[in-house]
Amino acid sequence: MTEQRVGRNKAVYVTYSIVDQSGSVFEQSDVPVGYIHGGNSPLFEKIEKALDGHLVGDRVEVSLNPTEGFGPHDPNLTFTDDIENVPHEFRRIGAEVELQNEQGESMMFRVSRIAEGKLTVDANHALAGQTVTFVVNVVNIRDANMDEIVNGLPVDQSHPLH
Repeated sequence: MTEQRVGRNKAVYVTYSIVDQSGSVFEQSDVPVGYIHGGNSPLFEKIEKALDGHLVGDRVEVSLNPTEGFGPHDPNLTFTDDIENVPHEFRRIGAEVELQNEQGESMMFRVSRIAEGKLTVDANHALAGQTVTFVVNVVNIRDANMDEIVNGLPVDQSHPLH
C-alpha cells in the first residue's frame, strides 16, 4: 500500500508551534488539528503550500512576514489612557476587554503596556507586525469526504491552524 502524501482533498492532521520574532514560543498545539488540503482551508496559504507532498512524520518550518501572516501593526488600534480611568480588573498585561465605538461595533482589546501611570490597550493581533515561524509536524493523512472538502475542515476537527 502506498503511503499517503499531503495533497488536494486530503484530511491532514498536524501539531504545531508558532515562534515569534524574539524566538519565544507564542502558541503550541500538541493535540493534532486538522484541515482539508487544497480547498477551503483556513490555513495560511504559505503553510499549506509548504506542506504539499509531505508524508506523516515530516516536519516543516515556514516563516511568515506580516503580510503573509498576522498583518501589519495598525497604530490606530492602540489607545493609551491614565491608569486611574481603567477598572482594577484590567490593570494587568494581557487582560482583555471588549469595547464598542459610537456605531455599536465591538472589538477585543488586550492590555499591552503599563508604564508611568498610563495603560495601553491594543486591538491588533498579538503577532501583528512580526515575522513568525510555524513549526508544523504532519501526524496523519487520509482521504476527505465531500462535506469536509466543501467546509475545509474534517468532521472530527473544528480547530483550524490560522
